[in-house]
Amino acid sequence: AFPGAQTALFNRYHVGGCGNCGFEPTQTLEEVCKKHNILGVEEAVAYLKDCRDNEGKMEISVKELVEELKSTPGLRLLDVRSPKENGHASIDGGTLVNETVAQEVLEWPPETPIVLYCHLGQRSMDAAMNLVSRGFTNVRSLAGGIDAWSVDVDPSVPRYQTSGNCS
Repeated sequence: AFPGAQTALFNRYHVGGCGNCGFEPTQTLEEVCKKHNILGVEEAVAYLKDCRDNEGKMEISVKELVEELKSTPGLRLLDVRSPKENGHASIDGGTLVNETVAQEVLEWPPETPIVLYCHLGQRSMDAAMNLVSRGFTNVRSLAGGIDAWSVDVDPSVPRYQTSGNCS
């Protein structure tokens, strides 16, 4: 019901980021809270609902991104996919995030306009939520990812051949 729940739980409670604090998708929220000494399942549910609502506010459509790229000086377009995926297809002006770029981003002013993208929009939303949790205030995730960009903006950008497990 909440695709961003794992990222949200990690950002707020440091749950789900490693083997020691991980959980299985089959576990209930109550079980996860109990295992990790999180008081108040109701509070966790309210937090997850707020995160889900905020995810919708953090998305930017491909059409909106086209306009933003023209009108927003200093907009940073970041590709959070793997180097292999980036080699297959990319959006002009985008920067592939590697360890060096990731460290540089953390030094940017918190109001820097940032749009993140991946294949379909989930990994970029997770990355956007991570930046927001670190104090960034102008971060968005490209709804539908590079796949939507290829379909709705630039058909010369190759689409993935299979849906695979990439998001």
